[in-house]
Amino acid sequence: MKTIKKYHGVVVPMATPVTKEGNIDVAAVEKIVDNMASHQCAPLIMGTTGEGNSCSTAMGVAMIAAAKKASKGRVVIYAGLQGTCIAEQYEAAKAYIAAGADVIAATLPSYYALTDEQMEKYYTDLADFLTVPLMLYNITITTHMSIPVDVIEKLSHHPNIVGLKDSENNIPRLEECCKLFADREDFAYFCGCAANSCAALKNGGDGIVPSVGNYLPQMYQDLYEAGVNGDWQKCQELQDLTIQIGKINTAGLTLGQSLAGLKVIMNMVGLCEPYMLAPLTELPAETVEKIKAEAKPVIEKYL
Repeated sequence: MKTIKKYHGVVVPMATPVTKEGNIDVAAVEKIVDNMASHQCAPLIMGTTGEGNSCSTAMGVAMIAAAKKASKGRVVIYAGLQGTCIAEQYEAAKAYIAAGADVIAATLPSYYALTDEQMEKYYTDLADFLTVPLMLYNITITTHMSIPVDVIEKLSHHPNIVGLKDSENNIPRLEECCKLFADREDFAYFCGCAANSCAALKNGGDGIVPSVGNYLPQMYQDLYEAGVNGDWQKCQELQDLTIQIGKINTAGLTLGQSLAGLKVIMNMVGLCEPYMLAPLTELPAETVEKIKAEAKPVIEKYL
């Protein structure tokens, strides 16, 4: 059985629930986080699924405070940190920590293409500044940069950098990272590409970060536990099932549209309203109806 590190398990990139006016729906945040925590899943607030780049610092503070209240100490509260102004990032991080964030997960500032040295300095400086642990967050689809594995390895020895959330869909890279970090008790590897969850666990990864966990947390917790216990047949069966379910709100849609589709399904199960933060928008009525029709049998069977 795999040794469980301090940071591990299912971390769900939480959708950001908002009202029609664009304000944080605090009651919905509490409901979503309580549902996750009831299934031993932790929230990542203001990640890509959470429209993090569209959230103000005040919105982040409201969500983190509500999540902290709802979690009742059952799970770690991860807060995403994004943006291009470093001074504003630092101020936001301080506010998020004061509101109750346990770990900061930061993506690269992405307006300029950064050198390896600039990436390393960005994360080193941020880790030195923070009063809670830092997790590296690699997501090429939005930052258009990939943090090189050798840079990650160097950063992994910083005493305040505790792990990597890697959302790059790259199996050889996944295998390389797991080989480097599987036996490192001080550094955790989280697979941010949900379709590769089983592969990550099989290679010694510590956690998975699936957006469908917003409404099916138990299914991903079962997948994770199967991997930890070495039940690879069950793990793969659940992986195949989650891939099919994930297509309901992603097939034929852009990333932003898929997030709107996710909220449609979450609305069906009473977790939040389907409203989006600008510049993203709700989906056309015909697309909404298609998603609802495909999601209905899944909801009826697994919820």
